[in-house]
Amino acid sequence: MKPKPWSTSRRGFIKGSLMMIPAVSIGNGVSLTAEANEPPVDLGDYQPTFFNADEWNFILAACDRLIPSEGEGPGALETNVPIFIDKQMEGAFGHASDWYMKAPFQEDASPLFGYQSALLPREVYRRGIAATRTYCQQQFNEEFSALPEDKRDQVLSSLEKGDIQFDDVSSQQFFAFLLQNTKEGYFADPIHGGNKHMAAWKHIGFPGARASYLEWVDQHNKAYPLGPVSLTGERG
Repeated sequence: MKPKPWSTSRRGFIKGSLMMIPAVSIGNGVSLTAEANEPPVDLGDYQPTFFNADEWNFILAACDRLIPSEGEGPGALETNVPIFIDKQMEGAFGHASDWYMKAPFQEDASPLFGYQSALLPREVYRRGIAATRTYCQQQFNEEFSALPEDKRDQVLSSLEKGDIQFDDVSSQQFFAFLLQNTKEGYFADPIHGGNKHMAAWKHIGFPGARASYLEWVDQHNKAYPLGPVSLTGERG
């Protein structure tokens, strides 16, 4: 199967994604009062607070293809990425609480002009999921979550390229949020809900919130020997 723009190489995708994540989008509304010994929830036991059951199944199925389980390193489901996304919908990102959201909006404006829609990100998700599910039912007579992996990849690629047009939401904007939040959930500190047990950090050798590792700054081409540390003090 032809590689997707967002999955050509697991390690290359991971390293490239880390450089593109806007830190402001994963740092709002964080409480540092979590207990270090409080284990992360199992994905199968988690009850989403924003997404309904059908939407949650879509998120699980989409994240599973954006960072799949097969190959080198953990996948999105192993690292609780869907939990991160659900939490973002109820936080500052989902409500665009610190964005400029006043008209006029211009769809073909340069990215330098920022987000161009009256829809909150959580509304983009809700409409985008509903429209994609309807598309899959019409095209394949199946829910997106029930499609085989190659068909799910096909749908996601079409969303990314804008080949699928929706009436009340931009398919490309929906995919952009979904991919952005999947990357963020994979790499963010576990306090935000994703990156379970810092598995993504361990995979790329990122030290996390360690207070000091200056002695390693000038030691090039050497693997960092100590595991990562999270904001709550969990050690990997």
